[in-house]
Amino acid sequence: MWKLLVAFVIFAALALFVLTKSGGNIDMGGEKHDVSAPHAEASAPAATPAADAASAAAPASAASN
Repeated sequence: MWKLLVAFVIFAALALFVLTKSGGNIDMGGEKHDVSAPHAEASAPAATPAADAASAAAPASAASN
């Protein structure tokens, strides 16, 4: 039984070493709740003709922001 425990510890250490050296993004800190992370826009409802006209009339500088 102790051999299984030793083998598991060695395998886990080897796996962490390989993942760290290969550039894997390992973060053992748990869940992150960073509010500065960019969020994907929620699925937009079907566009209306008025919304299309308003977006087409917007100046180019405002659209690039």
